[in-house]
Amino acid sequence: MKHIRNFSIIAHIDHGKSTLADRLIQLTGTVADRDMKAQLLDTMDIERERGITIKMQAVRLDYTGKDENDYVLNLIDTPGHVDFSYEVSRSLAACEGVLLLVDATQGIEAQTMANFYLALEHDLTIIPVINKIDLPSADPDRIKEEIEHVLGIPGEECCLCSAKTGEGVETILEAVVKQILAPKPIEEPALKALVFDAHYDSYRGVISYVRLMSGQLAKGDKFKMMSSDQTFDALDVGYFKPEMTTAKKALEAGEVGYIVSNMKKVEDARIGDTITSPKNGATDTLSGYQLPKPMVFCGFYPIDTNDYPELKDALEKLKLNDSALQFETESSQALGLGYRCGFLGLLHMEIIQERLEREFNIDIVATAPNVTYKLSLTNGENMLLENPAEFPDPQRIATMEEPYMGLAIITPNSYMGTIMELVQEHRGEYKKAEFIDSDRQCFTFLIPLNEMMSNFFDKLKSRTQGYASMDYWLDEYRSSKLVKVDMMINGDPVDALSFISHRDKSRSIAVKMAAKLKELIPRQMYEVVIQGTIGGKIICRESIGAMRKNVTAKCYGGDISRKRKLLEKQKKGKKKMKQLGNISVPKEAFMSVLKID
Repeated sequence: MKHIRNFSIIAHIDHGKSTLADRLIQLTGTVADRDMKAQLLDTMDIERERGITIKMQAVRLDYTGKDENDYVLNLIDTPGHVDFSYEVSRSLAACEGVLLLVDATQGIEAQTMANFYLALEHDLTIIPVINKIDLPSADPDRIKEEIEHVLGIPGEECCLCSAKTGEGVETILEAVVKQILAPKPIEEPALKALVFDAHYDSYRGVISYVRLMSGQLAKGDKFKMMSSDQTFDALDVGYFKPEMTTAKKALEAGEVGYIVSNMKKVEDARIGDTITSPKNGATDTLSGYQLPKPMVFCGFYPIDTNDYPELKDALEKLKLNDSALQFETESSQALGLGYRCGFLGLLHMEIIQERLEREFNIDIVATAPNVTYKLSLTNGENMLLENPAEFPDPQRIATMEEPYMGLAIITPNSYMGTIMELVQEHRGEYKKAEFIDSDRQCFTFLIPLNEMMSNFFDKLKSRTQGYASMDYWLDEYRSSKLVKVDMMINGDPVDALSFISHRDKSRSIAVKMAAKLKELIPRQMYEVVIQGTIGGKIICRESIGAMRKNVTAKCYGGDISRKRKLLEKQKKGKKKMKQLGNISVPKEAFMSVLKID
């Protein structure tokens, strides 16, 4: 165990984590040069296309140090976006140390600080690494001072590197070997392993990713999941190199690897669970993970109702791979049967939707996203409101509370005014400001989550020309004046387009939504009326004109009453069509709701 090192790479988004992981894999000869490619550990097409890491990935590196000892380095590459911070916290539970990556041009960003505090909470060794020193605008000396000032780590402890060119990467490997502690042996002979991730393989079933704390597990051994008390057979055990490679003997204490078992149900592999031996096993479980709290909710409905059972299977398999996803059955008048899903943020929601469509070939419609509100009713009951369809009669509501997020924005001083203006537009409240260095400040605000769900992040990036970065967390629930807005088409409410909003902003959002629906809904043979309503009161209206056939074209003379008769006949026909007609709302209309401010 003294020659094993378990560590993660953590950083703000786009600071070079995956590129550094590529260089470490290349330098240790884990993968042949002919098999190397950029973002080697990013296995999903969607990760490569967007250039972001969505799932943490483990890989085992064999390294001979300058002291001529052979070391086993278990590296876990993590995502950088705030929506996937749960992946980071899970990976840290399987490690003894981290490489904290900081961009040599951009310096400390919001997620850098959030990840730094996560590592401190887990009591891990932190090695600061300044990356991208090959860029002309790099200023490592300024970044060293920033790290010393903001994070309290001496500047001389920073490793300098360029993950792109490979410069300084060997120094990082030596720092990992010397500074990160070897796994501490647990004085317990029984098998004890933490399940930190899992995925579903259509040929091999459920594959669990584990970190062994004590004991050993070999192919053919039986093991027990402590949460369900069920026993399974280890059909295969091994390491990630980065392909799954069967272990020659067994997984030993301190090592990171995988277990292929005879689990029949996806829900049997609970992430955060403890694995032990069926006989003379451990009696107490390892401290697992705090369950993530979804922030954003929306409904997923299959376009083809026959895909409903497949959608359930797909969501279960995705939940195994992404334990932050939560879902439950719901039905809609407009869309039929579907699932109400909970996500950590809008990007998380977008990624899950795209994975469902790509990996499982299920076309779905997503309803307008909503957050959880707390309602106190006049009869003394309290309720959590996640779905606008469950909004009670306003006369029964005593108080309404909405979630407020703590928001940290790191920005150059020149954008201070525009950020203050943006936050005020979104009902935010200034809390404090701290200097990072002479050019940049970290502002802290309180802002309703509902306001952040519009294109707040896109606006922040465009108004600050991409220089600002942000991090957010749930702070408190506050009393608020909320209303439910129903969008109606020809007098029929479309429940999938209903939304809950602050009273002061409800009309402007409904007006924009009605205008968007007017663009997207195709014209019919009769007039289509789009209305936004609060209770019984209409707050906005748009009309889509009917396609007109010139029925009077054949009347080239004679009495005017002939023309009137034909027009009257057409009018009656259109009225009848309107009574019997059924408007099909296109999928793009539901998606466009996400883009409305």
